[in-house]
Amino acid sequence: MHTSTPSSTAGHSSPLSRRQFLTRGAALAGTAALWAALGNKSWAATVGATSDAPEVTDLNFGMIALTDCSPIVIAHEKGLFKKYGINSTVTKGANWAAIRDNLSTGSIQATHMLIGMPLASTMGLAGSPKKPMVIPWLLNRNGQAISLKAEWKGKVGADPKALKPFADQANKLGEPLTFAQTFPPGTHAMWMRYYLAAGGINPDKDVSLIVVPPAQMVANMKIGKMDGFCVGEPWGARAIADGIGFTSVSTQDIWKDHPEKVCAFTEEFALRNPKTVKAVLKALHEASVWLDDLANRPEQCEIVSKATYINCQKEIILGRLQGHYDYGDGRKKEDEFYMHFSRRNCNYPQAKYAKWFLSQYRRWGMVTGTPDYEGVAKRVMRADLYEEAMQEIGYAHGGADHSPETLFDGATFDPANPEAYATGFAVKNLKG
Repeated sequence: MHTSTPSSTAGHSSPLSRRQFLTRGAALAGTAALWAALGNKSWAATVGATSDAPEVTDLNFGMIALTDCSPIVIAHEKGLFKKYGINSTVTKGANWAAIRDNLSTGSIQATHMLIGMPLASTMGLAGSPKKPMVIPWLLNRNGQAISLKAEWKGKVGADPKALKPFADQANKLGEPLTFAQTFPPGTHAMWMRYYLAAGGINPDKDVSLIVVPPAQMVANMKIGKMDGFCVGEPWGARAIADGIGFTSVSTQDIWKDHPEKVCAFTEEFALRNPKTVKAVLKALHEASVWLDDLANRPEQCEIVSKATYINCQKEIILGRLQGHYDYGDGRKKEDEFYMHFSRRNCNYPQAKYAKWFLSQYRRWGMVTGTPDYEGVAKRVMRADLYEEAMQEIGYAHGGADHSPETLFDGATFDPANPEAYATGFAVKNLKG
C-alpha cells in the first residue's frame, strides 16, 4: 500500500507545528497497529494512509460469458469504475478454472465468480490450489436453469422424480445418464446435485457428472455429449431457441432468491488495498441499481451481447432478464424471481450463504468431517468491506440476515445449525 507523506517547505515549519504533526502521527500509527493486532487489518490499512484514493488504480477484471457478468461490464462501459478512481479493463475467461488461476496469480485483480469458488480456493477443495479469497460483494441472485434434452419433453417436467426411471434404465444398460455443470464446487454443480438428489438420484453413484464451460454447453448438447446441464443464462434460453432442449426448472424454482455470482478478490489483495476494493464496490453499486431498472434492460442486452462479452443474440438474453420464462415444453410464466442485481439486499455478503455451500460440500463428501462453518464464512464473506463502502456513499443496506431458507424439496436450512442440515438428507455421500 502506498502511504502518502505530508509535503514540507524549507524554512516555513515552526517547532510547534512539527511537534503537533509528530504527536498526531504517532498516535495514528499506534492506533492502526493496535487494530491490526486485533485482527481488523482492513481498518488499520485504511487509517495508515491519509488519502481516500484507491491504493491501486489499474485493475483488470475477469468475467465469463454469462448474463450475470453484467454489473462488472456495465460499471466498465459506463465509466463508473473511472468515477471512483479505477482504470478498468475487462478480460473474458475461457472457463472458471482459468478465472480462478488468473486471480490467484494476479493477472486479474477482481473477478466475476461462482460464489462457491472463493470458498473452495480458501479451503483448497476439489482440486483448487489453496489460495485464500474474499467475497465483499454479491453480484446477483437467480437466473440459472437446468436444461434437459428435447426427447424428454412431456415426460419430465419440473419434478426431478420423473427423471429417476430414465436414470435407472440407463444404469441397467450400463450407460449412465450424463449431466454437465461448470465447476465442481460451484453453484451450477450444487444446483444440479440438489435437483438430482431431490428426485432420488445420487449424483455420484447413479449418473455421470462432467464439467463443460458455460458458452460450450449448447454445442455439446447438440452432439449428444450429455443428457442435461445446469448453467447460467443465456444458455438455457439458447438451448430452447436452438431446439435441442427445454428447461426443467430455473434455479429460482429450486431456491427463490438464491445467491449466485460474486465479485471476488484474493485475501492478500483486499488486505493490502482496502480502498481499492471499496472503490470497486461503490462502482458496482451504481451499476447494479441501474441494472435493476427494467427500462434499462434492453440497453444492458445491447452491451453485454457483444462478442467481447457474452457473444449471444440480445433477444435471447433479454426475455428471461425481464421475467418472461418459456420453459420450452409448453410451460410459460412471468417469474417475479428473475435475475436481479441490487434489490432485496442482494449485494450483502451474507455469512449464511457460505454456510449453505459448506453444508453441500459436507453432504457430498468434498470435505472430510465437519467443516469450520463459522470460521470459513467469517474469513471469506467480508461484510466489513461492504458495510464501509456503503456507509461512505450513504447507502442504507439491509444488513446481515440469519433467517432460515427453505428449498423446493421442503428441506429447511438453519444457518445456526448447518451440520444437522448437511447430514440430514436421505441422499448423501458423507465422508468422515
